[in-house]
Parts: sequence; structure tokens; C-alpha cells
Amino acid sequence: MNAKKKNKMKLNYTNPIMDLVGKERNFLVIVLVGFLLAAAFFNNFYIAMWIGFAFAAYSAIANDSIQTIGTFIGSNMNTKWYHLWLYIGGIFLVVVTASFLIFDGDVSWQRLAPKNGVDLYPLPENFSFLQIAAPLVLLILTRLKMPVSTTILLLSSFSAKVSGIEAMLMKSVGGYVLAFVLAVIVWYGLNSVIKKYFKKRKASKGWMIFQWTISGILWAVWIMQDAANIAVYLPRQLSWPEFIAFSLFIFGGLGVLFYQRGDKIQQIVTKKTKISDVRAATLVDMVYALIMIYKLLDSTIPMSTTWVFLGLLGGREITLNYMRNKSGSEHKSKAIKMALRDAGSALLGLIISILLAMGINDGIRQDVMRTFGLL
Repeated sequence: MNAKKKNKMKLNYTNPIMDLVGKERNFLVIVLVGFLLAAAFFNNFYIAMWIGFAFAAYSAIANDSIQTIGTFIGSNMNTKWYHLWLYIGGIFLVVVTASFLIFDGDVSWQRLAPKNGVDLYPLPENFSFLQIAAPLVLLILTRLKMPVSTTILLLSSFSAKVSGIEAMLMKSVGGYVLAFVLAVIVWYGLNSVIKKYFKKRKASKGWMIFQWTISGILWAVWIMQDAANIAVYLPRQLSWPEFIAFSLFIFGGLGVLFYQRGDKIQQIVTKKTKISDVRAATLVDMVYALIMIYKLLDSTIPMSTTWVFLGLLGGREITLNYMRNKSGSEHKSKAIKMALRDAGSALLGLIISILLAMGINDGIRQDVMRTFGLL
């Protein structure tokens, strides 16, 4: 090999780790600063409270955007981002204001309220470093395009008892199974209708109006379920100044999210079959909204809406690919792998959540170790 070829090979060689660091330099700097802030101020209750809230607000919305507004973003790529933002942001302000007024300063729709006289997710007297840093872990997983459970990861860090985690887990698993089964039933039952009316015909303007309405309902119900993930860092009854800070910060974060068109986590949605079609997106949102409303009325126990959404997308994707008139089995196995990969991300998030809870709470650590016979 001559010298010119050697020099050319050297020029073309790139270190994958350094390449990743180069591409994500700004993000890594932000995360590093976040960890330093958490380490510097976790002993100062008031400052730590607002730092934790700020981290949780952006990381939770960035991760959970795929569930509620991911299909909305994916099917409205030609609409100006600030139109989408003002619509979704306006609904957010209405829903949290209603909770604030109805429940005397509680913006979580009673998700953080004591259950049977037991406060499962109390506001601690002093924050730990891991509690403040937990949203940063979620932010990193989001950047890696992993749709982990925001509810389980963040609320586990505040759980006073292992029963609080168990209650969330049982409701979340039930939601995943229900969504998966319902997706199979709906898309199997409607397959012939979808092929006949959706495939060749363009969507009418009425579908756009219908989708915006359904997306708005879904978003409102999601806030009722998941506002607790962000509000867990704040007093259970907010004052007016605290409520204004809470509302405007999240409203601004939604603006950034829409400006970025969902950022990297949006790819979890856009890779799904024909999800950019407004009719397909509307059907997904409508089924998801019905499940969320049912679970909302079922109990006030927090639930992983991420798991419900992944169950819905997984069941839909597998059903659509198994019913395609296409030779071979590659598309079927690809759909199964995609569903398993998403479920694996949720499981990894659960493991990380439990480890964080064990690191924060001695009681939970002992309960978990006792369960596995390590104590």
C-alpha cells in the first residue's frame, strides 16, 4: 500500500466515540452543568426544589411528547410550529389552571394526594442529589431515543414506600396489555375499511379538524395523568406566584419542543407504518384517548402513560404488518422486533427507576433486597 492510500485512510478514519461527542457537544455540556447544579444546590431546599422542577419539566415533556403530541407533530409537518404550540400550550394552561382552582392549589389532579390516609409520594424535608439528578437521567435516555416511563422514573424517586412503586407498576402493566389487545382488535377489525378509504383517497379538511380536536382531548387527559411527574418537586398546594412560574416555564418548554419538531425522540413515532397520514394519526390518538380516559376514571394512582402508548403502537404495528399482502416474513419480524425494542426501553427505564429509588430511600432498598432474598 503506497503512502497516498495510507494518508487517505487516515483522513477517512473517524473515532465513533469522538464523533458522537462532537455531534452532541452542546447537549453534553448542558447535562454536565445540570449535574453540577444538582450537586451544588441539593442541600438548599428552595433552590433545589426549583432546579429539580425545571429539569423534570423539560425532560418529562421531551420524553412524553411522543405519546400525546408525537402523532400530532408527525401529521402536521407543514403547519407552522407556533400555531401548533399555541394550541397545545393553551390547552395546557386551561387544564392546570382548572386543577389549581378546583383542588386548592394542587396542579396534579389529585395524583399526588394521599391514598387511604397514606402519603405515597411526599415532598421531602430535604432533597437528595439523586432526586434532583433523576430528570437528567431521563433527559439522557430521551436523547438516546428511548421512550422510558417518566412516571415510574420520577415518582419512584419520591416514593415513601415500595407499595407506591408497586401500585404504579401494576396499573401501568395493565394499561400496556389493555392497549396492546385493543390495538389488535381495532386495527384487525378496521383493516378492510382502512385499505378501502385511507390508502388511495386524500384526506378531506374535515379530518384535520377532527384530528386537532382528538389531539386536544388526548393532551388534556395526559396532563391530568402526568402533571404529577413535574409537580412532585413542588409543594402540593401552590401559591399564585408558584403556579404562574410553574405554568409559564412549561408553556415555554412546549414552545422549544414544537420549534424542534419533537427532536430525536419523535423518530419513535415517525418510523411507524403510515403514521404521518392524518387519518392514521387520528385513529391512534382516539383509541389512546379512550384508554386514558378509562384509566383516569379508574383510580387516582399514577400510571405510566408511556407504557400504554407503547402497547398501543406495538399492537397496531404488528397487526398491520401481519395483514399486509406481501410475500416473505421480513416485515412481520421487523414489526415484532420494533415492538420488543420499545418494550425493552420501558423495562430498562423501570430498572433504572428502581435503582434510583433504592439509592434515595433506605426503606425501599431494604424492601427490594428482602424481596430477592438479599436481606
